[in-house]
Amino acid sequence: MKIRKNFLEALEQKVYIYENKKEEFILIAVPDMEWSYSFTYEEDDIQSKLRKSLNERISEDKAESLSSRIMQWTREM
Repeated sequence: MKIRKNFLEALEQKVYIYENKKEEFILIAVPDMEWSYSFTYEEDDIQSKLRKSLNERISEDKAESLSSRIMQWTREM
């Protein structure tokens, strides 16, 4: 599991990223926002799905920014 820090509205939030290589999926969780999302390696257009899910909790521009960061972090794994 990887833990990354995200700064949203001047507050630090921990973003937890879990990768299950055997079952080929990734789980993302942000406890401070009470939000989580999972996706498989083969899913299409993950960033827009993340953005839509995040948009239920935060504004559209912040959702765009965080979804981009999450995509970058998951590619590093």
